Amino acid sequence: MKISCTQENLNQGLMVVSHIAYKNSNLPILSNILIKVEDKLLTLATTNLEIGVTIQIRSKVEKEGEYSVDAKLFSDYVSYLPKERVDLELEDDSLKIICEKQKTKIKGQSSIEFPLIPKIEKTNPYIVSAKDFKQAISEVVFAVANSEARPEISGVFMGLDSNNIILTATDSYRLAEKKIKLTDNKNTNERKIIVPVKTLNEVSRILGIFKDNISLEAIENIEIYLSDNQIMFSYNGIDLVSRLIEGQYPDYTQIIPSEYKTLASLNTKDLIKVVKTSSLFTKNGINDVKLDLNTKEKEITITSSSSQTGENISKLESNITGDDNNMILNFKYLLDGLQNISSNNVILEINNNNSPCVLKPEESDNYIYIIMPIKQ
Repeated sequence: MKISCTQENLNQGLMVVSHIAYKNSNLPILSNILIKVEDKLLTLATTNLEIGVTIQIRSKVEKEGEYSVDAKLFSDYVSYLPKERVDLELEDDSLKIICEKQKTKIKGQSSIEFPLIPKIEKTNPYIVSAKDFKQAISEVVFAVANSEARPEISGVFMGLDSNNIILTATDSYRLAEKKIKLTDNKNTNERKIIVPVKTLNEVSRILGIFKDNISLEAIENIEIYLSDNQIMFSYNGIDLVSRLIEGQYPDYTQIIPSEYKTLASLNTKDLIKVVKTSSLFTKNGINDVKLDLNTKEKEITITSSSSQTGENISKLESNITGDDNNMILNFKYLLDGLQNISSNNVILEINNNNSPCVLKPEESDNYIYIIMPIKQ
């Protein structure tokens, strides 16, 4: 194995793949990066047995071969090198690295022991904007349940059809749903799957690596491929393969209210500021803030009180239609939703203090956030 490439390309490739390599006493090679040179291409790969990531890097190939070295050591070392040409060569069971006036050897392991990363045939992709998909991930993953008892809600539900992808997450106390349009409908099949939250977080993290060197607009699209129990995200020479979560996702559409008795429109930033203020005076562990909606006065009163800290009453002007109403909500859940609504104004829809509260951006209909109230 003998190749040459730029430090910038190698460093970026290592940033992409090295994150999921981790120490495992039963399988030490999982802490390694596989360096594979074949068909005049340099490929870097890592896996934790649930997620596998590969990236192809532009390079000059002199001799094919493969080897694996410690991910952290290799990526840390390359990050310190000058932005010049890097020569990699397998020599005496070590990886020799030469860059300008530096020469290093890193001992590794044979690639024979490296786990096989599953491959999905690249046919009939669902194609979506990379920028939109990254934003959609951030707008739902915070609502995922951390539950071993209910693995189906410990992931993100993805509904795919010929036009849209719907991402949904819930922990039974709140629910976030985001709809994004496909940029190309090459796949017309309808699929409903559950993707591990770690997988989507890794996709989002990798996309974030490119913000300095390549804009998300330049990457443009992510291609999504599916098999029976695996999913693959492919973009910019990177393939991320993950297992899917087995099970039936709850039919959450049943809890989304089809009508409301009170509707309020508020400035999103103003409401966030008032909720944060009220949060200082909530009962520890309950995190309760009360919202009183007054149709005649066209204002919302937000109150909180605690025997330890005191009480707070804040009023906000609001365009309210329908009945007077009130509701007690967990301020943390409320803030999570408000901070992920990318709209100047937010819509609140309420039926009564025992029914879910619905939050929507005023300027679009592609996001919905639901919070179960704290019952009095």
